[in-house]
Amino acid sequence: MFRKTLAVVLAVVFFGAGSVFAAASADEVESAEEAVGSAQVSANSVESNLSQAVEPNLSQTVEPNLPKAVGPTLEDNWNDFLHYTKIGRLDLAKGYARAILAEGPDPVQLLALAEENQPGYALLLKVIENTQDTELAGLGKKLLAVIEKGRFIRRSDPKVIVEEIKRLSGTERGRLAAVKHLQNAGEYAVVYMLDTMADADRKDELPNIIWALPQIGRDAIRPLTAALQTDNIGVKSEIIIALGKIRYPQVLPYLKYILEMDDSPQLRGLAEESIKQIDPAAMKISAAELFYKLAEDYYYHSESLQAAEDANFANIWFWDSAGRRLTREKVDKRYFNELMAMRACEWALKADVEFGQAIGLWLAAFFKAQSVGVDMPSYFGGAHADAAVYATTAGPEYLHQALARAVKDKNAYVALGVVDALAANAGEKSLLYRLGVDQPLVQALSFDDRAVRYSAAIAIAAAGPKEAFPEAKLVVENLVEAIGGADSNSDANTGWNRQLADSYAVRSAEVMLKLAQTRNPVIDLSGAKDTLISATKDKREQIRILAGRVLAHLDSPDAQRAIAVMALAGDNSMAVRVAAFESLATSAKLNANLLDDEKVDAIYSLVSSRETNPHLRSAAATAYGSLNLPSRKVKNLILDQAKS
Repeated sequence: MFRKTLAVVLAVVFFGAGSVFAAASADEVESAEEAVGSAQVSANSVESNLSQAVEPNLSQTVEPNLPKAVGPTLEDNWNDFLHYTKIGRLDLAKGYARAILAEGPDPVQLLALAEENQPGYALLLKVIENTQDTELAGLGKKLLAVIEKGRFIRRSDPKVIVEEIKRLSGTERGRLAAVKHLQNAGEYAVVYMLDTMADADRKDELPNIIWALPQIGRDAIRPLTAALQTDNIGVKSEIIIALGKIRYPQVLPYLKYILEMDDSPQLRGLAEESIKQIDPAAMKISAAELFYKLAEDYYYHSESLQAAEDANFANIWFWDSAGRRLTREKVDKRYFNELMAMRACEWALKADVEFGQAIGLWLAAFFKAQSVGVDMPSYFGGAHADAAVYATTAGPEYLHQALARAVKDKNAYVALGVVDALAANAGEKSLLYRLGVDQPLVQALSFDDRAVRYSAAIAIAAAGPKEAFPEAKLVVENLVEAIGGADSNSDANTGWNRQLADSYAVRSAEVMLKLAQTRNPVIDLSGAKDTLISATKDKREQIRILAGRVLAHLDSPDAQRAIAVMALAGDNSMAVRVAAFESLATSAKLNANLLDDEKVDAIYSLVSSRETNPHLRSAAATAYGSLNLPSRKVKNLILDQAKS
């Protein structure tokens, strides 16, 4: 009996400690902890003494029903977390935060606690902004995530929503409470409200739902505009009226589309009335233009268009014509705005197939969505092509629209995707296309991102321009920079790495060779000479070979001598040396002999030696002959092999 009574005392000491410590100073906490320790020692001593005594027959003893020890509740830990945060005992606050998270709290219950204590919730938000204690801020973010999850669970529960819709037709008090809950449910309420409106067996509820629908507010816009595709004239009419009452400008393109395209005079009239309620000036703007403006707002992440914050995903709403109801697909928030921009562009083209600006924006939005690095949503379908395929198929006009936007926004991913598409299928005139006074591809030559600059330079050079343009020097400068590998260190922010640097170096050298071979009159490669000469000693074998081939077309003694040095260098591989002699032969044919006697003699030694590798000897002999040397040099070669 004494042992159980003692257990209750100790339980009170331990579980009451939180409330004791809550009002105690640091010294008092330490004293209390020591007191608890002493109590434990005393209890152990008593129990030890009792164990030596003869115990009574417990089976014959009636024990009272003692209360079981109960640990701190979620509410206790939440309040203690807030209390210790408020008084600055952050070490204890962190302990209570960990205790809450370790229990896997009910999100809805924690949300309720946060709502009951608004100053406490404000304190939590302040904790998250704390830059001095990052551990506490991190715990605060986790607590907030649980609260937001509770908010989402509560507002999206179908059972609750259906019951609240029924309550709209109850008492006045119930009706007001119901509409408040439906406002909180937001977009999730709309699908069930429209289902009820379309249900012929629930006609009596219709006036109350019609009254409540516009009061859902901005959050109802996306599902409501998707539901405008219904063939139920009555429901569609009420949606149009509700959108007019909600009075947000993002509904204007959908209403104007009905005004321009719908066959029903009744619906067109309602759409006109709703437009005038929101913005009468929109009557003078086409639906295609309004959709394009909406697409741009999504593209630039307009604050008024953002998805709800209480979930880690966003919803895109569709109208299921077979099921005659709304459906939704959850998508990653990181590209939600871009996907919605694409959808708005598609509606612009439905409104006006000639509205080409929507194509350029659609391409930019697709590339921008891809830049997130997340698989496209399932509604795209498994066989959906990527942005590059659509870009390559699109005409230069639309690609330049997308590129101009990317250059202005300094969006490297979009710019690079568009430039690569232009390079794949455009000629000189298409590449140097003007949008007004601007040439987007030429502007890309000065882009901050080196990959964009290099790609633009390669694209223009590959087209072999015939008409002079002021930025031609920038083409060479970028090609030179790419070959020289000024900075090949990896950069996680831009994705730049050694492999990419090598790829651009090779592509730049190859396009320089094309320019040299065609003797392009616009892009002067003489400015690349020094870099190309240095490249003959590059660690990358392919770059050495390509550099020699380009130098062969430059009318310069230094260029020809650099090729000869590469060909004669014994530490080069056989492939490099043979290629260098071939380049030397080309240089000699185009520019005659520009070598000094020392190098000519060294080549002669290789040709005349029986120890020289046959392939190398043959290449050297070709180069030697191409130098068109005086007859005495050739005479020596013949006589040296003659037998007396």
